[in-house]
Formats: sequence, C-alpha cells, structure tokens
Amino acid sequence: MRTCIIIDDELNARQSLQKLLQRYFSRRIEVVALAESVQEGVSLIKEFQPDVVFLDVEMPEENGLQLFSYFQKPTFAVIFTTAYEQYAISAIKYAALDYILKPINQIDLGEAITKLERKDQINKNTSLQIETLLHNMNLDSEVYNKVIFPTSDGYELERVRNILYCKADKNYCEVHTVSAIILVTKPLKYMVNLLPEDTFFRIHKSYYVNQNYIKSLSRNNGDRVILDNGESLPIATGHYKDLVEKLS
Repeated sequence: MRTCIIIDDELNARQSLQKLLQRYFSRRIEVVALAESVQEGVSLIKEFQPDVVFLDVEMPEENGLQLFSYFQKPTFAVIFTTAYEQYAISAIKYAALDYILKPINQIDLGEAITKLERKDQINKNTSLQIETLLHNMNLDSEVYNKVIFPTSDGYELERVRNILYCKADKNYCEVHTVSAIILVTKPLKYMVNLLPEDTFFRIHKSYYVNQNYIKSLSRNNGDRVILDNGESLPIATGHYKDLVEKLS
C-alpha cells in the first residue's frame, strides 16, 4: 500500500480529501499526515517519507511549487490539487504531471491513483518533470515553455516553439520538431489538448500545425499548407477558410 501526505492551507480541503481517500481508497493508499503549509509539509515529508504528496498550488506565504526548493531530487510522486487557473494547469500538463481540479470528487481522485499504480517506479522522471514545471511557471509566455512527451523509452523534453507539427500515427503520434521526429506514445488528441490552440491549428484529422511555421497556403492539387522547411501538408475539406481566418 502506498502512503501519502496532503498539503493544503484550507482545513476543509485537507479534511475533505482525507475522507475521500479513507472512504473509497483505504486499501490502496494511506494518509499518514496533513500539513497546512509548505514548511510543515517539508518536515512531515522528511519524517514519513511518503510515496505520494497531494499538493495545493495556491497557498499563502509559500505556494505549493516552492516545496521543490527543499527537495532537489524528490523521491515521492506529486499530484497537484488546484482551483481552475489555466496558466498553472497548462504548466503542469506540459511537465506531464498529474493534477486534480477542486472541488475534488471520487472519480477524478480514483483516476489519479490508478495512474500512479500503473507506473513501474512511482518517482520515475520526477526530477525532470519538476524542473520543467518550475521553468514554465517562471515564464510570461506559453510559447516559450518546455513540454515533456511520453515515449517508449521514458520522456522527451522539447520547447513548444520548436515544434513544427504533430502527425497522427494510429494510437501514437509523431512530433516533428526543427531538429528531430519524436514518437509519442499518445494519440494526436492528447497533443491537441496539450499544446496551445492560439499557436497550433488542426488542419486535418491527422495534422496539428504550428502556425508560426506556415509559409504559404496552396490550392493546387488540393488544399495544402507549405511550411518554412518546404514540407507540404494536406488541409481537410472545409478547414481552408477557417485557417485563413486564423492566420489573418
């Protein structure tokens, strides 16, 4: 059985999450301590050495992310708990970390726990993911963020601005960058939900393109996008007009 610590400045939030875990998941995860601040959380983590930390993002004095200034190489997995704050959520998703939106319900909590149980090593790649998260949270613009992609060998790290386009490959997805092709062990839908829609556009059911690399549009032999590197990608019927409007 895995052990966990809950860190949240709100008493009701701590107790509510604890009750959910004890009522529905007591055979899978045990709550060993509750903390109302990052400082208290640091002490309890050192004392109990938990497998998992449920960490609130928005807290006074020190926010949840500052926990990692005390643990350069954390040996515990992290599940963030947060109210809806798009930028923070984007940064968490880019780092391939897990989060649950408040108010937390049984279904979302169960899915997060199941993800943990599927991992071979509970803390695998955590340091890289946390480093990526902290990098992204310190930036003003999402287009300069780094994003982590799950691959068959672990994870690949890339800057969003270096991605040319994503191409569907059955249940996988090819991420074409300025210097390489990364085979991601997720479908194209995962990339569409992950990458910023103000920068990328779904030109076809199989292609999600970075608008910054579009050089021109062609209507010869079917509608197509021509990229800066000379590649030509198909535009699905009905998407040409929408793309023109997006680029205008």
